[in-house]
Amino acid sequence: MTRAWFATELETVATFWRILRSDGVTLGFTTHDVDLWFDGVRHHASPGMVPSSIRKSAGFEADSAEVQGTLTHDAIAADDLAAGRFDDAGVHIGLVDWETLEASVLYAGTIGTVREEDGRFGAELVSRKAELLRDPVPRTSPTCRARFCGPGCNLSPAAFTRERQVLDVDLDSNAVLFGGAFDSTGHAGGTLRWLDGPMAGMTMGIQAASTGQGVIVDTPLVPPIPAGARALVREGCDHTLATCASRFGNAVNFRGEPFLPGNDLLTRYPTPGS
Repeated sequence: MTRAWFATELETVATFWRILRSDGVTLGFTTHDVDLWFDGVRHHASPGMVPSSIRKSAGFEADSAEVQGTLTHDAIAADDLAAGRFDDAGVHIGLVDWETLEASVLYAGTIGTVREEDGRFGAELVSRKAELLRDPVPRTSPTCRARFCGPGCNLSPAAFTRERQVLDVDLDSNAVLFGGAFDSTGHAGGTLRWLDGPMAGMTMGIQAASTGQGVIVDTPLVPPIPAGARALVREGCDHTLATCASRFGNAVNFRGEPFLPGNDLLTRYPTPGS
């Protein structure tokens, strides 16, 4: 039976926030003056964090909400916000009875735009209803629409992922160099997930191979990254039919239309030798 909140004149109720980051870290906060442990998560006392009004409707338009607070808690630091650790993180906002620890979620969504100014931060929250705005019909494309080693591609990620140890880091080119017999060929478009060091848990995209045994990543590296730090490195794919067939032997799962005429068909003209 769902509890009717604020049904009596005196209530032992506080607000809570739960943040589920993409690096696997879950953080909990509450407006109560002491920490509360419920749903398997410790919710830190953060009276300085206040929610704005939460607008919910029965229609298909996205519900709106926002949370503001001060950068005083160790779990929310300006460096983590700048590094993108909270980008696209899941958010649950609700009420909790600090005596019985009965809780109810009022809002579920993800973190959108995060801003930081004068020691305070604000986060725009995107509700789950926003997923209804996504077009479920795939559009034609000459390249494969499936995520490499994801649904539709059907290749095993374990076959193209290896654990590597850092040999050195080049901050000028934002490159990570690995020891051992590491061949950077074919890693453009792949991913690098840190297991150790100051960026442990974060996943970065690989832009290109660097000189030597290394890769250039798309996210600024945060020093110091010690030699010997471990990372999971996954190969990449350029999503063309030629690569899918020759390199991976997976043309049967190619999710694209490489031979479909494009929008420029009427503007094409013959060339010598064609």
